[in-house]
Formats: sequence, structure tokens, C-alpha cells
Amino acid sequence: MIDVHQHLWPVEFIDRLRARSEPPYLDGWTLHTASEAPYDVDPAAHAVDKRVALEQDSGTALAVVSLSSPLGIEHLGDAALLDAWHLGAAEFPTPFKAWAAVSLPEPDVAGLESLLDKGLLGVQLPAHVLGTPDGWAVLGELLALMERAGKPILVHPGVAGAAGETPGWWAPVVDYTTQLQAAWWAWHCFGGRRSYPKLRLCFAAAAGLAPVHHERLAARGGRLGTIDPNLYVDTSSYGPQGIDAVARVLGIDQVVHGTDRPYAGITELRQGDAATAVIRHDNPHRLLFGGLPEGRYATPERGVQ
Repeated sequence: MIDVHQHLWPVEFIDRLRARSEPPYLDGWTLHTASEAPYDVDPAAHAVDKRVALEQDSGTALAVVSLSSPLGIEHLGDAALLDAWHLGAAEFPTPFKAWAAVSLPEPDVAGLESLLDKGLLGVQLPAHVLGTPDGWAVLGELLALMERAGKPILVHPGVAGAAGETPGWWAPVVDYTTQLQAAWWAWHCFGGRRSYPKLRLCFAAAAGLAPVHHERLAARGGRLGTIDPNLYVDTSSYGPQGIDAVARVLGIDQVVHGTDRPYAGITELRQGDAATAVIRHDNPHRLLFGGLPEGRYATPERGVQ
């Protein structure tokens, strides 16, 4: 099993968060951000030995962890904090690998290329900066690098908007899904596939269920064309109803297993054994590495042998 979407903070990163006095920062294990209510972090969620044991029990061969974009770190200009993430995450034991992160709005593309050369599997971008066609366009140099390097991009929810007195579920249910939907439509409106035909993209949390709105797009005169084999969504925080609806639009081949651990866990999607194997192993392998695992191949009916 391959999980493309988890979070795990290295010790170096935690120490840097505790050294800060402005959001985002940690006070003990209480996380303070600029736009969401203080959050009490479970220390066990970032204890590497416990997380390794959890993945072993789950049968996870590879879990790809990412910087938490809702913290807003990509916008701070704090190179030391980003360095702490990359250096610590690179040292995680099996089964963990990491997504890189970049300082925005002007990413160090040469620095990102160096991180990819050192073993990071791809780069995570926060959805809230990709919610318009121009948001994608200004990152053209980065997109070109990722396509040239054959490495994927994970589009992850970013910083939530200030919502006043709202419950803790508000940002994940309202802000995050809205950001992902906007980034999804902006990618298509930007014409990203025409410019970057081989670039592999994955939208977290089923792109906020944006694909389910393709019927509405058609009703309003839009058209997206054929299924894009290099465009994926992960399953994080959704269950059988949501994923079944998305898979009916995109096809089962474009759905990848992602849990968002430690904030959520594995959900049984009730898609059947064959589809579950494709979602949890073959599709993530194609997203991350550009092809099916050695010894497996797709039949014309898409059954994987």
C-alpha cells in the first residue's frame, strides 16, 4: 500500500516552530496560526517510532509526508523553517518519504531541483495560491521544472480565511474544499495540460469534489474533454459516497490512496478488491514514479495483471 498524503513533523521543524513568537508557532504542543483557532497537537502523532509502527501495522510500503500548507509557512520568507522541514523529513525512516515545499510567491527553482535530486519525491503547492489561472501562470518556471524532472505536484489546502467564531471543522470543510475546487477549475481554465502535457498533478481531498461538478460545467456551456491520465485526486477525508462519485467522472485510474494522517485515517471505500488494489498501489505508483510497478501491466479493459 502507498499513501501519498500524510503529515509528520521532524524534531528540527518542531523546535523551529517553538522558537517563533508570531504565527505559526508552537507553545508546548498548542499550535497557533494566523487564521484558525489554537489547536492542541497530539505529541504521539509526531513521534516517529509510533508512526512507523502504525504504518507497519497498516501494511504501508510507502507514505509520503508533506509540510502543512495551512500553517502558511510558504509565505513567511523563513528559510530556516523550510530548511528544518527538508533536512528533518529527508532523515525519516522507512516507509516515509517527503514532498518538498517552496517559498512563495517566487520559489527558488534551482533549490527545488536540488531537493528533488536528493530524494524528495515531488513538491506540494498550497491551493489558495492556485485559485485563478494567473496563480498557475506565475509558477510556470516551477511547473516546467517538475515536468522536465518527471516529478509530481501535490495540490494541498492552504491558509484558511478568517471566519470569526466558527467550529474547528469549519476551515477543513469550507475553506479547504473551496480552495481545492478553485485550484482545480483554474488549472483547466489556465490550459495547464496544453502547456505541460506530461506534468503529473494530484489534488488532495478529491479536489474538494470538484469533478462532481462537471455536470454543472456542461450545463453552463463548458467542456473539459477526455479523461486526463496525468491528473489525480487523493481519497483523504472522503468515504464510499464521495469517492464513488468522483471515480464515475474521472475513472478509477485517477484516484489514489491518501489518508491525511494524523488528521484522518484509512477509509474503506467499498469499491471491491480489484479497485482497492489499484487505488492503494498501482495508481499511487503511477503518480509518484510515472508508471506501473515492474511486473504489472494494464490490459485493454484496464485490469491490472
